[in-house]
Amino acid sequence: MKTSNILNVLLAIALVLLSAKLVYFSTGNETPSITESSTETTKPSNSNSNTSENALDNIMSRSSVRNYTEKPVEDEKIEKILRAAMAAPTAGNKQPWSFVVIKDKGKLTKISERAGPWKPVGKAPLAIVVCGDLEKTFEGEGVDYWVQDASAATENLLLAVNALELGAVWCGAYPISERVEFLKSELGLPDNIAPLNVVAIGYPFERKNIKDKWKPELIHNETW
Repeated sequence: MKTSNILNVLLAIALVLLSAKLVYFSTGNETPSITESSTETTKPSNSNSNTSENALDNIMSRSSVRNYTEKPVEDEKIEKILRAAMAAPTAGNKQPWSFVVIKDKGKLTKISERAGPWKPVGKAPLAIVVCGDLEKTFEGEGVDYWVQDASAATENLLLAVNALELGAVWCGAYPISERVEFLKSELGLPDNIAPLNVVAIGYPFERKNIKDKWKPELIHNETW
């Protein structure tokens, strides 16, 4: 009898302890282990640094590409390039730009024959003419801000091209009137649209070594 009573007491104590433990954990008061807590608080995050490094690498690795393979540029990549161009900063948020996408080989060849520096256009499967809309810019002395805005869009375009493992070269048009008038006529541009440049784009036939353009002597602090 004594042994039976002792077992009953022990069983009762165990049930009480188990019940208390269940109530304690059900209230959400469970304390994480030291290992779990330290893992959460000390886990390193390199996402920001990696993103920054990738962005800087893309800028530093961009170069002018003038020879291309015959592989066409996919439409989805063309859209990404144009989206990047339109994400550029712009004075007063005027966004005074328009883009003419050219894939027709005959038209690309004709454009390439118009000016010596435009020869890469004839070798490319794609060209984008970056234009400024004079009706969307400022009046008076601020009218030429469109040149800065369209130039910023062009740089974004070139960086997107490089990020997509394509190659491109900026072929200038504005302000050389002969080139501007030729493009306006060839592309049927309205009077208010001025072509800033022609960007030849394609898959690189080869990539050249990146030039180091860093020149500390060109930097002036506080004053000249």
